Amino acid sequence: MAGSPLLVALDVHLGVMMRILRHSQIAVTMNVYAQVASEATETALTRLGEQFL
Repeated sequence: MAGSPLLVALDVHLGVMMRILRHSQIAVTMNVYAQVASEATETALTRLGEQFL
C-alpha cells in the first residue's frame, strides 16, 4: 500500500496500521513498515501532505 510510509510518518499506532493494511499478524506490519524515516522520506511526505491542503 502506497500510504503506509505516510502512516509511519504520522506516527499511527502499529495496531491501527495493521487493521488499515489488513495484515493478519502485527509482525508483518512491524517488519515491513515500522522503520525510521530518512530525512529525504520525511521531506517527500511533507510535500505530499501539502498537496492535500
